[in-house]
Amino acid sequence: MFLNYITWNLDPEIINLFGFSLRYYGILFAGGLLLCIYLLTWIFEQENIPLENLEQLSISGMRGLLIGARLEHCLFYEPSYYLSRPLEMILPIVFTGDGGIAFTGYQGLASHGGALGLLVALYLYSRKTKHSMIDVIDLIAVVAALSGSFIRMGNFMNSEIIGLPTELPWAIVFERVDNLPRHPAQLYEALAYFITFLIMIFLYKEKRERYGSGFFFGLVLVLCFIARFLIEFTKENQVGFEDGMLLNMGQLLSLPYLILGIGFMIYGLSWGEDSISSNEVPRR
Repeated sequence: MFLNYITWNLDPEIINLFGFSLRYYGILFAGGLLLCIYLLTWIFEQENIPLENLEQLSISGMRGLLIGARLEHCLFYEPSYYLSRPLEMILPIVFTGDGGIAFTGYQGLASHGGALGLLVALYLYSRKTKHSMIDVIDLIAVVAALSGSFIRMGNFMNSEIIGLPTELPWAIVFERVDNLPRHPAQLYEALAYFITFLIMIFLYKEKRERYGSGFFFGLVLVLCFIARFLIEFTKENQVGFEDGMLLNMGQLLSLPYLILGIGFMIYGLSWGEDSISSNEVPRR
C-alpha cells in the first residue's frame, strides 16, 4: 500500500560506549553551533570586533541556548513529569524503574526557550564586554537560522516531531513510530530555516548599510516564527493537552516572537532611513 512512499527507520544512536550514547542529533546540534561560530568569526572580522569577544559570546550563548531550551520543554510541555523529577530536568539522565540511572542526553529541547535563553545570555555578554546589546543580537541573527536547520535535521534523524498523516507523494513512513505516511515536518522546518539563513547572509553582505540596528534581529524572528507557526499545522501535537486547543503550544509561543520581530524591524527601518537621510552610517 505504501510502496511509493519513503520509509525511514534509522537508528538514532550511532554508538554506545560504556553507557555513553553518541547520537546523530547531538552531532548535528553541536555541528550547527560550531558552524555558526565559524561564520561569526568572519562577521566579527568584518565589523572590527576583537575575536576575544567571540569566545565569551560563544560560551555564554551556548549555555543560555541549552538551559533555555531545556527548561521551556520541561515546564511548558511536560511540567507534571519534570516537576516531580527535578534532577531529570537538570541532568541528562533518566531514573529507571529498577532504581538505576540511564544516561539519555537531553531528550527534550524547545526552540522558543532556546531563543529566550540565548537573549538572556547575550544581555549578560553585552554587560560584560560593553558591546551594544542591539548590535550583538543583529550579528547573531545573521547566522542563527542555520543552527535551527541543523537541529531540525537532528529531529528527523530521531524520527521525532513528526507530521500528520498525508497522501502527498513526498510523505515519509517513520517506521519507528508507525506505518502511516506522514508530512516530513522536520524537513519542512529545516528547509525554511536554511532559506532564512541564505536571505540573512545575503542582506548582511550586500545591503547591511541600508538597515538600522535591530532590523536583522527582527527579520530573523519574523521569518523563523512565521515558518514555525505555519508548519505546526502539518505536525502531530507533541503532548496530549494540545489536542483540544485551537492553536498548539508551539504556535502560541511563536506569537510573542513575531510581535517582537515586527517591532524591531520597524525600529531598524526607521533608524536606518533617518541615518541615511542625515548621511550617517546606520550600523555601528
